[in-house]
Amino acid sequence: MASPATATSDQANGQAGATPVDRRLLIDGQLVESAKAAGKNYASLNPATGEILGYAPDAGVEDAKAAVAAARAAFDNTDWSTNVEFRIHCLEQLHRALIEHRAELGQLTTDEVGATPALLAGAQYDGPVDIVRYYAELLKNTELTEDLGNVESRGALHHRWVEKEAAGVVAAIIAYNYPNQLALAKLAPALAAGCTVVLKAAPDTPLITLALGELIAAHTDIPAGVVNVISATDPEVGAVLTTSPDVDLVTFTGSTQTGRAIMAAASGTLKRVFLELGGKSAAIVLDDADVNSAVVFAAFSMVTHAGQGCALTSRLLVPRKQHDEIVELVKANFGYVRYGDPNDPKTYMGPLISEKQRDKVDGMVKRAVEAGATLVTGGEKKGPGYFYTPTLLANVDPDSEIAQEEVFGPVLAVIAYDDDDDAVRIANNSIYGLSGAIFGGQDRAVAMARRIRTGTFSINGGNYFHPDAPFGGYKQSGIGREMGAAGLAEFQETKTFATPVAAEQGAQA
Repeated sequence: MASPATATSDQANGQAGATPVDRRLLIDGQLVESAKAAGKNYASLNPATGEILGYAPDAGVEDAKAAVAAARAAFDNTDWSTNVEFRIHCLEQLHRALIEHRAELGQLTTDEVGATPALLAGAQYDGPVDIVRYYAELLKNTELTEDLGNVESRGALHHRWVEKEAAGVVAAIIAYNYPNQLALAKLAPALAAGCTVVLKAAPDTPLITLALGELIAAHTDIPAGVVNVISATDPEVGAVLTTSPDVDLVTFTGSTQTGRAIMAAASGTLKRVFLELGGKSAAIVLDDADVNSAVVFAAFSMVTHAGQGCALTSRLLVPRKQHDEIVELVKANFGYVRYGDPNDPKTYMGPLISEKQRDKVDGMVKRAVEAGATLVTGGEKKGPGYFYTPTLLANVDPDSEIAQEEVFGPVLAVIAYDDDDDAVRIANNSIYGLSGAIFGGQDRAVAMARRIRTGTFSINGGNYFHPDAPFGGYKQSGIGREMGAAGLAEFQETKTFATPVAAEQGAQA
């Protein structure tokens, strides 16, 4: 692996080609470097130190086209899409390989993503691995044919049935924050459905996704071309995946702004599009809530993975008369958050992914204070690496930027409300609708949760996130659902058949 001391700034920016890559692309069953100018690559940084972790191939348009062509050929010319038993076998192989290689892949996730040991045991590694097992088991128990019986038409009986088929070639484009979760929540159901895939790594975290491709190549019987994995910084690579007529479906996780652009690009060929986008979720504390439980949830969930989670409840809605009391309790809990080296088991919060992201978060906090919010605690950059202290803003205007725009950092905005109807109005006052939470008397909390337009919801600390639970949002938080049986359906087409009963009986005779 390249030493940070020997890497030039040009190499770190992908402008020079002397440094060898540490991981390779997977295209048509072969582990290769980019087809661009020899040795073209770019650096991936360790966000906890700011130092170069390794180099990834910087794929170009030619690589993207080759990956799509390989996926198209594998779908059209092999029995992958129809051989259910073989797909189950390959998913089980992948599940075993992910378990067996947990140590090195987990360490790479910590080094490249900033994931703590607790996060590796959850949504950064062990949870995603379980998604693969879940879809292997689901495929064993899923009926792909539904009989509709007979119907009389034009004086004759007709027998009808429905079959589920693979949607085709899938372009899967993921974000940096939970690369294993995002990759496997797309890859596992797509493969279970019989699709072939081109998986594009996030530019900030390419190494761990490329490592997944290498694992597939070395430890599974997945045929050449069924899974292709690329990394790239050039936006034109994404354009190939979203506009190619050989791609049937695009699944993307990332910002709402990019999701809009992908949806527009895919419209030219009327592709199916799955989008899991941003969020500005609200946690509501009712006046009959267990305040301490609500505060612990609000404080510690908001700084999970340094706030880099689309479903985190970044708005805390509290009764106006309890505003100051709850603010002080959150401040006290933020004081217990230990941040620093993500390798340390005692660390609760790791770094933000990059200097650019930290500057964005800091800029939004400063503008919030200028707009009238009170900075209670936090708002500081810490080094080495890209750390930002847990930040609490009080007296926040529900229409302000900090209450409306996704921050993607450890920043909690406290907003006062007057009554239940006001709390629901404020919670729904967003272009997003991904998640939410509420604390209070059970019946009242459930009734209010049903009034809030989001795709997932936690009541009194309930955890909905699991491979069997559909995940996705309303409004501009996305289209479609990931995980669960609904996640498999995203990658299937429905075909309806009919035959005259007489003809069918003759064939049986």
